[in-house]
Amino acid sequence: MPANKIVVHEKSGNILKGTTADFFPKRPLFHLAVGGIHGEEIKKIAVEQLKAIFFVRDFNGNRDYKEMKDHADRPVSGKKIRATFKDGEVISGHAHSINIDQPGIFLVPADQKSNNERVFIIFSSLKQLEVDGSLVTLSS
Repeated sequence: MPANKIVVHEKSGNILKGTTADFFPKRPLFHLAVGGIHGEEIKKIAVEQLKAIFFVRDFNGNRDYKEMKDHADRPVSGKKIRATFKDGEVISGHAHSINIDQPGIFLVPADQKSNNERVFIIFSSLKQLEVDGSLVTLSS
């Protein structure tokens, strides 16, 4: 199985970069090779301790790029999502399926030029979730 480049944001604010080949949305744990596929340290990551997992094109990204935060009325596949995290960060995009009985959802960013290919948002890290403009009730 190919490894995915990811940036893991913990609820504590800690950020880890590396690769994973065993993340699945319904599993409570996965492994992170810190620093990349040949990382010297392999960490077990508990999904419930996370805010989100960013599947990235490049670990460095472009700090000067200003990401578009909404869909700008362009058509998208799936449901339009606006997620507000408990720490105040807001992320927008679309999702093909939403099941609030799962740990989270995959979101494809609104900005197609984003360094993030997709983001797995953990529901327990959210303050608010809007789907197609309507608020979704999240369990605490």
